[in-house]
Amino acid sequence: MNLKKIILASFCVGTFFSGIAQNPIVQTYYTADPAPMVYKGTVYVYTSHDEDETVDNFFTMYDWRCYSSDDMVNWTDHGAVASLKDFEWMDKTNGAWAPQAIERNGKFYFYVPIHGEGISVLVSDSPTGPFHDPLGHRLIVDSDDVWTDIDPTVFIDDDGQAYLYWGNPSLFYVKLNEDMISYDPGIGKKGIVPVEMDAESFGESASKDGRHHSNYTEGPWIYKRNDVYYLIYAAGGIPEYIAYSTAPTAEGPWTYKGYIMERAPHLAFTNHPGIIDFKGNSYFFYHDQDLSGGEGFKRSVSVEQFDYNEDGSIPMITPTKEGVKESVANLNPFQKVEAETIAWSEGLKTKTDDTNGVFVTNINNGDFIKVRSVDFAKGAKTFKAHAEALEGGKIEIRLDAKDGLLLGVCEISETENNWQSFTTKTKKQKGVHDLFLVFKGGEGELFNFDFWEFSK
Repeated sequence: MNLKKIILASFCVGTFFSGIAQNPIVQTYYTADPAPMVYKGTVYVYTSHDEDETVDNFFTMYDWRCYSSDDMVNWTDHGAVASLKDFEWMDKTNGAWAPQAIERNGKFYFYVPIHGEGISVLVSDSPTGPFHDPLGHRLIVDSDDVWTDIDPTVFIDDDGQAYLYWGNPSLFYVKLNEDMISYDPGIGKKGIVPVEMDAESFGESASKDGRHHSNYTEGPWIYKRNDVYYLIYAAGGIPEYIAYSTAPTAEGPWTYKGYIMERAPHLAFTNHPGIIDFKGNSYFFYHDQDLSGGEGFKRSVSVEQFDYNEDGSIPMITPTKEGVKESVANLNPFQKVEAETIAWSEGLKTKTDDTNGVFVTNINNGDFIKVRSVDFAKGAKTFKAHAEALEGGKIEIRLDAKDGLLLGVCEISETENNWQSFTTKTKKQKGVHDLFLVFKGGEGELFNFDFWEFSK
């Protein structure tokens, strides 16, 4: 079953078309293991990528993707920013598991686990790549079992010391050197420090598999807030909950604090947390299986806004379809907006080429893009779309609903040039609205869509 059919089958018509749904935040691909990073007023979320077609009914993952947002409701697709092919020293063709990125001294370090090959690192001058392999071998070189070396999480303390934690069923860390691509060999066993996995630190084991000696399972996420160090992780074995522990230092000792996300029918049998503060709000990222209609090897990233309790503890967080209710900024439609900047969509995919970068494709009759919190100010006069006609079609420009107020219709027709700008006049409508770009036409794929823009 293709992604479009799965989407249509897995959401009830009333909820889906009313525009209420905001989770998962990406509908064009299956994404998992979210790793949010705040950099210069933008949130970048790095994800693993579950392929549309699984192999041997198992995780089928070849690359890592990145999405960004300035407002926490619209997400821009930056495509696959790294893949297994970036590591020329190995021949793995599957196993691009949960990553995390961090910035230091103007460079971006991308820590990735390759199932069966351990943990490696890539480096870039940009948060969206291109990334390259600076080592030519895995980062964690003295591990006893590379198969259990998964789910790296990275953190730089106030004193400049960086830490990398990882592991399932146990938990380990190294103290990264300032270059972020090597670590101090003078602690632990050749630099690798095992964390004590006891009930006081991580809760009593809820797993029946005999491997997990505490409630900790995998997917650690470390950060510091108000002089308290937090470690969030998947817990309880399979199916996974999310729990957390705190400590007075980045090296522990850890104290178990309990669950923060319990099971829900639309969650996958795995889960993976990430927490950030952004523009005065706190956000919890995780993944579920709702978009695929309940297939645990085809997951999707979601996010919830939450508030810490007065004592700094994390409340129970409920996974919802509504997601983030309010944007933290309005979108300016009077400048170039990438078509792959999306709050919600139906039926679409994205593609990347050397000429246009990332663009929207797989556009059929009735598909749409929703963009939230668009500030039209005193109103727009014209709409421009940069597109490549295939069968050709139309873009209906509507406000606040798929069948909302019609501002205009932009015709996308065949031209001598493959890519062309198409314009139309629009009704002037003031204020902040949700924008719906609804695609209409005949049979087959109508056109490819690169960017759009209104003019005053």
